[in-house]
Amino acid sequence: MRGVLTGVSRVDLNGIGMTSQRTRERLIQRLSEQGIRDLAVLDVIRSTPRHLFLDEAMAHRAYEDVALPIGFQQTLSQPYIVARMTELLLAAGPLRRVLEIGTGSGYQTAILAQLVEEVYSVERIRPLQQKARQRMRQLKLRNVHMSHADGILGWPEKGPFDGILTTAAPERIPESLLEQLAPGGRLVIPVGGESQHLQVVTRTHEGFATDIVEAVNFVPLRPGTVK
Repeated sequence: MRGVLTGVSRVDLNGIGMTSQRTRERLIQRLSEQGIRDLAVLDVIRSTPRHLFLDEAMAHRAYEDVALPIGFQQTLSQPYIVARMTELLLAAGPLRRVLEIGTGSGYQTAILAQLVEEVYSVERIRPLQQKARQRMRQLKLRNVHMSHADGILGWPEKGPFDGILTTAAPERIPESLLEQLAPGGRLVIPVGGESQHLQVVTRTHEGFATDIVEAVNFVPLRPGTVK
């Protein structure tokens, strides 16, 4: 399957408290009906325990197709958006090195980690990053590298990247992220203030080509860090 690379860790659900498999299958069916076509992406979403990325009080809603709060005025993205952005990122073929801006709960990170060779994830809020790191260990996803830093700056020391995915919306695309895209690389990013649109930016020999995909609603991409 496209995007599932040899040697990449896959989530082993044995021993992890699962919610109803029927509930997960309903979610996958809904994503398919909404236009998600990448079978590798759907398979990884089916097998990844989304309830682990939520506090216990919210876990019963884990397989609803909605965004859910994770504290610090941040959210766990709607499964459709996670699937759509991942599908767009992988649309040109398998990727080796991907930068994620905004680790959050770590759910999008875990999805990416099962589909690309290496994930470099930046989070500005340390308590969220610490929880996400624990979840990566629990799921035995060893190809994830994390940094507590200002996501607007990216992670230049580890670049360039074949793909960059941003889980919060800047009002305009940071030049720093464009500079860290490898030739042919793709940036999937929500952009805007009150009105936001998901964009795909591809680095070409001539510069950058931008496609506007659809209207979205993300938390804003903020500068600085929170300890």
